[in-house]
Amino acid sequence: MTLTAELRRRIVGTTTGLFAHAPYPLENSLEYEGDPGLFGPDSITWSVIGDVATFAGGIRALLVQAAHQEVAAGVADHSRYRDDPLGRLSRTSAYVTATAFGAMPEVEHAVELVRRAHQPVRGKSHRNRAYSANHPAQAAWVHNVLTESFLATHLLFGKRRLTADEADEFVREQTAVGRLLGSDPLPATARDLTTWVVDHPDIGVSPGMDGAIDFLKSPPLPLKVKLGYWVLYQAAAATIPGKIRRVLGIRRLPGAILAGKSMAGFLRWALGSSPSWYIALNRVGAPLPAGYRFRTKPFE
Repeated sequence: MTLTAELRRRIVGTTTGLFAHAPYPLENSLEYEGDPGLFGPDSITWSVIGDVATFAGGIRALLVQAAHQEVAAGVADHSRYRDDPLGRLSRTSAYVTATAFGAMPEVEHAVELVRRAHQPVRGKSHRNRAYSANHPAQAAWVHNVLTESFLATHLLFGKRRLTADEADEFVREQTAVGRLLGSDPLPATARDLTTWVVDHPDIGVSPGMDGAIDFLKSPPLPLKVKLGYWVLYQAAAATIPGKIRRVLGIRRLPGAILAGKSMAGFLRWALGSSPSWYIALNRVGAPLPAGYRFRTKPFE
């Protein structure tokens, strides 16, 4: 094995190990031959979610989601993210993977798991307002912020720059996921989505937000991945609109975007494109897109 191959192998093992704390959702995906799931090989979703820029997108989404006072209260009161951070990370990753790349039975199973997990998540925030994970407007905040974050980070750190029409198409495609979880409203263009997020009336400082931000600044990750996480965290934070960053109390560091681009390029070199994208392409019999290098196994 060459030095380059060994370096890639180690990076793949370290990175994928972070997401191996929940069952892999596409374990039996090839049994659903020909099933494109919600999207299919010609979608924008497969190329966006299949890129390493989603790492920064996931961090950004968690930061922005914490700005909603009732959603932050629900997370603080019911989530075990402090006790089981890699389990929470793995379960969230499994949900995104299943809804993006899964055959319809796998999509439906992932959505049902989320619905069950959300059922007991209800209570009142610090300002005495009711919250429920299944409330359409609060579910919309979580879903829409995730979509907007994946798009924002892909536009800066993705393998290829999306056109304005492709960005709108990605947002439209993601409304299909939101509808499955009963989210409402679901903006259908990139501009409307960003405006909805930035101008949301329930954004504000809260105890739940403070706790989430403190955790995300320095999560209990293995030492060998902390530097990479810090670069991605700062890059993600730098993409957040100033109005929300001021609520969150986080700064945009000089050079964070450039560092994020470099880190994304390095991870893309080491990891290639998502093996779940590869599995989905094989399931529907579609050719591999030119210019992409795929890993063929989710955990190596």
